[in-house]
Amino acid sequence: MHASRLSRRAVLAGTAAAAALTTVPPLQGRAHAAGVTAATPSYRWRNAVIGGTGFITGVLFHPAVRGLAYARTDIGGAYRWDERAARWTPLTDHLGWDDWNLLGVESLAVDPAHPDRLYLALGTYAQAWAGNGAVLRSEDRGATWTRTDLTVKLGGNEDGRGAGERLLVDPRDSGTLWLGTRHDGLLKSSDRGATWAVASGFPATASASGQGVTFLAAVGRAVYAGWGDGDGTATAVNLYRTTDGTTWEPVPGQPTGTSAKVPIRAAHDRHTRELYVTYADAPGPNGQSAGSVHKLATATDRWTDVTPVQPGGSDTFGYGGVDVDARRAGTVVVSTNNRWADGDTVFRSTDGGRTWASLKDVAVFDVSETPFLDWGEDRPKFGWWIQALALDPYDSKHLVYGTGATLYGTRDLRRWAPRIRGLEETAVRRLISPPAGEAHLISGLGDIGVMYHERLTASPSRGMATNPVFGSATGLAQAAAKPAYVVRAGWGDHGNGAYSHDGGRTWAPFTAQPDIAKNAPGPIATSADGGTLLWSFVHWDGTKYAAHRSTDNGATWSEVSSFPKGATPVADPADPTLFYAYDTDTGTLHASTDSGRSFTARAGGLPSGDDQFQLAAAPGRSGDLWLSVKWNGLYRSTDGGVTFAKVAGCWASYTLGFGKAADGADYPAVYQVGSTETITAVYRSDDAAGTWVRINDDAHQWGWIGEVITGDPRVYGRVYLGTNGRGIQYGEPV
Repeated sequence: MHASRLSRRAVLAGTAAAAALTTVPPLQGRAHAAGVTAATPSYRWRNAVIGGTGFITGVLFHPAVRGLAYARTDIGGAYRWDERAARWTPLTDHLGWDDWNLLGVESLAVDPAHPDRLYLALGTYAQAWAGNGAVLRSEDRGATWTRTDLTVKLGGNEDGRGAGERLLVDPRDSGTLWLGTRHDGLLKSSDRGATWAVASGFPATASASGQGVTFLAAVGRAVYAGWGDGDGTATAVNLYRTTDGTTWEPVPGQPTGTSAKVPIRAAHDRHTRELYVTYADAPGPNGQSAGSVHKLATATDRWTDVTPVQPGGSDTFGYGGVDVDARRAGTVVVSTNNRWADGDTVFRSTDGGRTWASLKDVAVFDVSETPFLDWGEDRPKFGWWIQALALDPYDSKHLVYGTGATLYGTRDLRRWAPRIRGLEETAVRRLISPPAGEAHLISGLGDIGVMYHERLTASPSRGMATNPVFGSATGLAQAAAKPAYVVRAGWGDHGNGAYSHDGGRTWAPFTAQPDIAKNAPGPIATSADGGTLLWSFVHWDGTKYAAHRSTDNGATWSEVSSFPKGATPVADPADPTLFYAYDTDTGTLHASTDSGRSFTARAGGLPSGDDQFQLAAAPGRSGDLWLSVKWNGLYRSTDGGVTFAKVAGCWASYTLGFGKAADGADYPAVYQVGSTETITAVYRSDDAAGTWVRINDDAHQWGWIGEVITGDPRVYGRVYLGTNGRGIQYGEPV
């Protein structure tokens, strides 16, 4: 399970990384508005609870502080474990719109000698279009940060993101830090991360398209570095070390071959002075078919193959996580990864790897706290993409591991439950807040389909919508005059569209679907009375296809050739015969007055060229349309798209939604992610965009938030916001 991801631009490292030192500003409450600006209200922001749903790429217990641990994710930032509250505290929500690429955490590091110090290496993508990485350093366990911008790119959501850790405090000197990069070699800082330079003497040659340094491990006073760009031949080198912080050398006798091509992770048993290393034939989390586990006696450089089970035949996989018991010599745990035939597991040995036991064989799971994890016995219960694995240094039976969807924990090596409270990584694509009924929220999500939120403070009791099950949702719509009727679309194995007659509690698949739906499910709309469905089709590669229409609840479908291909259909909330669609290719609004049978062009000459432009219809009104065209601003039509006028004072609008009107107001509250001056933020207007007030603050920004926003039609001031990796955020005035 893998939350949907974003993109942008980049550069190459020079000899040194520029030290742009900035301290995260204090919480602010500025308002930027058109015309008169109201006083900024105080808002409380929380997650609508689901529980995880994304890839946990790393977990690290602090070796010197009982109960202190940190977790990193591929697109959802970093977290600190609060032992007393038994929940995770997000540490990177202050990163805003311009820093969206920093929500992917490449690596984290703690200082064993200074428990309050924490370091993060941030950067989601290492591609040319992505921004450069950054290092955050904290003296208070992540409560506040100082930032250094790098001139290299990091890849927290690239292949190999479950390897590591790539960031390390030098065991000889707390002022020295090491950072392994994917394409720019090994970096070193001598001033606790304030400035960085390429480490002289590191012998491996950086590649423009490889893994580079996959991990750094402290072994006594030495540092070991895994190298992921070897070719797996008998002469390949995949492990280096330094004993003086200057001179690096290949570790002699190291394992080679396909099953030891890429070193993934390492853990040092200080009692036996042995270093355990997991290997695979690819960096993962996907694409691994072979792997092994080896241990190195660091005093003699003697290697021993301690692989629990050799991959082979149909049982193909690599090895991922590894950790040792700080209290018991020779006790070690390792995880398989990408093992789809037999299912991934964690192996445990108490005799230095001579014999192993699979913890899956005796595992008992309780996923009642996050019911979406219960797919029945036909799905691997133990999880997948297990590369994050950590043993509590103060409790030999306290073990946690991350998967592509959650973090599991045990305190007796037998009973397991999600250890995920407070950690939300969903990529959110669609949101509906019904005007009546049990649930205030229905969500359409990346990787985990659609959920019905009967409570905002607990994971949905029904879990993922079934019949059929979707991977990622592409469409979600509710009939405005018949809110019990809801439809959804997405990527599914047994159908790509479904309907509900009870407000989203239960679902049934469409009896039929157009052939193109299987490979290109897109957004879907339903008329106000639920009598007409319009389904648009867009392949993941961007190819657009003709929309289809149904008037019998999805039993039969007919092509609508006049509908602009790939556009998002929008139903008029008051008149069931009206539909709208914005053609982003030409900048033209199209409308249908015959229940979607045919569409004709209305207003033209509007901004074009970006498929993420969004059209929204104000609730309870016919023909009242709002068009968000990103940096081109915000437009409004009150005549069904015949004409549009640009909204003054709003120079950027990314997504827009509506909620209950303020007391005495005659128009719904309008919520927007956009910019009215120089900052992209979350805004509310109580006077139809005459004035705006910012309702988030500098501590609550969540990176990229331009996909979806909606207000609650029953609770004034409550707003639901979709993020790309920090789940569903909802805010309420306090």
